[in-house]
Amino acid sequence: MIKLFSPVFNELEIQSAKNTIKSGFWASGQGVRNVLKFEKKFEKYTNSQECVAVDSGTAALHLALNVLDINKKEVLVPTLTFVSTIHAIKYNGGIPVFVDISPNTLCIDLIDLQKKITKKSKVILPVHFGGYPSNINEINKIAKKKSLNVVEDAAHACGTTENNQKVGSHSDFVCFSFHPVKNLAMPKGGAICINHKKAKMFKTKLNSLRWCGISNRKGVFYDISELGFNYYMDEISAGIGLEQLKKLDKLNKKRFSIAKRYNTEIKNVKKIPLNKDCNYHLYWILVKNRDEFMKKMEQNKIETGIHYTPVNSMSFYKSSKKLPITSKIGKEIVTIPIHPNLTNKQISHIIKTVNKLTN
Repeated sequence: MIKLFSPVFNELEIQSAKNTIKSGFWASGQGVRNVLKFEKKFEKYTNSQECVAVDSGTAALHLALNVLDINKKEVLVPTLTFVSTIHAIKYNGGIPVFVDISPNTLCIDLIDLQKKITKKSKVILPVHFGGYPSNINEINKIAKKKSLNVVEDAAHACGTTENNQKVGSHSDFVCFSFHPVKNLAMPKGGAICINHKKAKMFKTKLNSLRWCGISNRKGVFYDISELGFNYYMDEISAGIGLEQLKKLDKLNKKRFSIAKRYNTEIKNVKKIPLNKDCNYHLYWILVKNRDEFMKKMEQNKIETGIHYTPVNSMSFYKSSKKLPITSKIGKEIVTIPIHPNLTNKQISHIIKTVNKLTN
């Protein structure tokens, strides 16, 4: 079976994990050693003002929205995303306002976005879907005009660029995920890049929130200044992340080369556009008779996925408001393998099979 996702690692990640385990120092809420090194390296990589490492992309979104105090305020967000994007709004007492997507990029639609901004709006939460850049400069212009904050869901976008800048350097808060299937893989991890005018203050606050609200620590003594969470990154994950970061751009180039073949050689279906700025975390196509297509792909030993069933179609978030593009895409989208472990023979088999089944 050709896997849909497959992390790329070698002896360097293995040795890093071994060294950390042998050290006996596996985790600290203070964020020291490997975690601190990773924060500094990732901050430099993204050219962000500050960086706070946490234990998941979900935690990153939860905390970024928490410090903006969105209680009873509206957050504008697409629903073609993993459910954590929307959960993070609800965790903080916010009101999700569902915005439709562009039929070409599957990122948030700017026209529908502007129509849905109200006096209760507080945050725009765009998703770089599949790693495709989400027109962040235009989103920030809209936000500035309406005095809104921007929190990017960059869970798919590690290494993606926009206007010659890495995603992570544009908005107030940019939230990353380092799950094992992501372009930068860890056993468990996430990060918040901060570019707000009060970046240093927010970093101090987020450092406290990720570790149960602990602040003013002096030796074994500390204070609890507010309600916090158990969201700090562990040392083993951070050590692996340091090795992954060294090879991230090289691996993303391999993903682009695969995307280029798919874009050129796959016929008869709509697919993610080719864009040199995209990191191609996912490669999506749209097909009719999706269940039958996926079943036949499996018979040909190719794993596929659905990323995603729109959140507004799920019972907890069921909404009567129409999102026509999201609804259509949600019924047809299929993701096919695009990871650096694929061989040329496997890529050719995937292309040949997709073309055969969609002809």
